[in-house]
Amino acid sequence: MIHSGTFTIDTPRLLLRRFEPDDLETMHKNWASVPSVQIEYGEPVYKEIEEAKGLLEQYISGYESDSFYRWAVIEKASGENIGQIAFCRVYEELRTAEIEYCIGTAFQGRGYAGEALSAVIENVFKRTDFQKLEAYHRAENTKSGRVLEKSAMHTTDNVERFRQQGLSPEGEICYCIENYL
Repeated sequence: MIHSGTFTIDTPRLLLRRFEPDDLETMHKNWASVPSVQIEYGEPVYKEIEEAKGLLEQYISGYESDSFYRWAVIEKASGENIGQIAFCRVYEELRTAEIEYCIGTAFQGRGYAGEALSAVIENVFKRTDFQKLEAYHRAENTKSGRVLEKSAMHTTDNVERFRQQGLSPEGEICYCIENYL
């Protein structure tokens, strides 16, 4: 499998890049400590900045692998880390990855998640030999649902995460896109 690792992607309003130590303060403030973001994202709330520092160090150390894909979402206007987008699972033998993302509450509703998702899809298909990207959201997470509905992805019956566990999605809506380049 041809991997690129996390590379910088420039969009009109965002910079998607590797996490850096200087992201800690705005990462913590904008999303890692915000219960409504973290609960929807399915991650713990990092109340203390030291807890978030441990998470950030984990992300940064992941960049040692070319098969690690996790972008800090930086709003160009403010220079702040407003979220992240990542491949939470990579299935090398299938050349498939599952995408996850979150945007801080104060920055939601501006199209940032969709802009980041579109940029990642296009650039990953150009630079790697991934053949499929997948995502899903819980039915009650309508914000994430709107992002996926507006994306180039289409609904599908299942995603690899559930297939490998022998499960049918219950309460989740699945999406995918095949490499079109």
